[in-house]
Amino acid sequence: MPHKGLRPLWVLLLTPLAGVLVTLSLAPFGLWPAGIASCALYCYLLSTCTPRQALWRGWLFGLGLFGSGVSWVYVSIHVYGYASVPLAAFLTTLFCAGLALLHSLFAWTYVRHVRPLPGGMLLGFAALWVLFEWLRSWLLTGFPWLYLGYAHIDTWLAGWAPVVGVYGLSFICAVSGACLFLAWRNPRPVALLTYASLLAGLWGGGGLLRTAEWVAPGAEQPLSVALYQPNIPQQLKWRREQYPEILRQFDRALPEQYGHDIVLWPESALPRFYQQARDYLDPVAQQLQRNDATLITGIPWRDAGSEDYYNSIVALGAGEGVYHKQRLVPFGEYVPLESRLRGLIAFFDLPMSSFSAGPPGQDLLQANGYRIAPFICYEVVYPDLVARGARTADLLVTISNDSWFGASIGPLQHLQMARMRALESGRYLLRGTNNGISAIIDHRGQILARTAQFEETVLTGEAQVMLGSTPAASFGTRPVISACALLLLLLLVIFHTFWRGGEAATTPE
Repeated sequence: MPHKGLRPLWVLLLTPLAGVLVTLSLAPFGLWPAGIASCALYCYLLSTCTPRQALWRGWLFGLGLFGSGVSWVYVSIHVYGYASVPLAAFLTTLFCAGLALLHSLFAWTYVRHVRPLPGGMLLGFAALWVLFEWLRSWLLTGFPWLYLGYAHIDTWLAGWAPVVGVYGLSFICAVSGACLFLAWRNPRPVALLTYASLLAGLWGGGGLLRTAEWVAPGAEQPLSVALYQPNIPQQLKWRREQYPEILRQFDRALPEQYGHDIVLWPESALPRFYQQARDYLDPVAQQLQRNDATLITGIPWRDAGSEDYYNSIVALGAGEGVYHKQRLVPFGEYVPLESRLRGLIAFFDLPMSSFSAGPPGQDLLQANGYRIAPFICYEVVYPDLVARGARTADLLVTISNDSWFGASIGPLQHLQMARMRALESGRYLLRGTNNGISAIIDHRGQILARTAQFEETVLTGEAQVMLGSTPAASFGTRPVISACALLLLLLLVIFHTFWRGGEAATTPE
């Protein structure tokens, strides 16, 4: 093969570039073909190397992916964690290099065990890719970021999202890239026809599914909603002397929010425990209740007599319920190895970084007689967590404080993932943030209204209650993950039972 003797310099340049292409396919860049090109290039780079070489190439791919895609971690560590530039750069590099080890393991597993299988370079590559994305969603608390499928929230493949979710889209994207590589590698007419037919079926099927109606409106009139984005600087938010001014700011914005069915405030909107802020919140809730309106706000919560406290959402006024966040962000909301790390640097002593995780199976919030599935910040990127809430919910709400990411690409990636959750579940989603981007998203994942970043504003609009369920919401990710695992097992059985000949490692069929 022409690339069999690929020089180390080209490996060093091309492999991280393949990882960067995934980032370019996602928000805010939106170059969705880049994700498919990434898979094609990655298949090329892993097509003839040894398992030992694959370890190195996989790590370089991961370094390019995470180094470009989650570089916003530097902002959190340096700007808001008060770490010096060299220390913040070191910790960010360490974080990205550690995540890249998962791609190192992926590449080794693919070359050592999957590539030799019949169909391993096509379906096997895609199935293994999905399994490693899923692994990343729960290993060491999980980091389900930068999935291939998110790039296709606005392409024909979006039609598949209510059926197979983001993991299914990642599978199709990986198959598409593998098809392009194999078509280049084996341009015989029969092979080209096979790959073209497969791509036509996957992409054409997605186009047809975009017309499917999985859910239907559940009320004659949509709900009128107001999302308040206060844009309070992160450096000032938790200073005790700023609290009176924060309350005055909320007071000034209240008149514009009255008259709506649901009023949404962001994560930790008031920098006090709910029990301490009731002297302010109770009169607001009473005013809203007189107008049959509900306030949904993020606020820390601490039970009387307990040392545990939670990052929470409460519904007040014409609504009720409390939700405690289940998926906490390491270092931002709790500190691993706390006894050893506390006090070493300011980043390990951020305000409100000792939250407790809420229990699973919490009740939904109630707002104006409707059921609201709440998610706080990072939680909306977990497909199964959102699917469980969406099954019995009329509406989804997510609140966040993306101030931690500054002017980086992080908030735009976060918004794209929230859009995918709305599309998967067939539910409207209200996204309230401290400094942007707040948005009203419909059941097809389309943004109906949104705010700009870094400005105080009240976003108003309508949200329709939807009835019915999508397959992705009803069954979660289990069918896709199980199918990928069974597919690899089937390829393995075929290989050991029927496959013969010494060309198995290089045959694409």
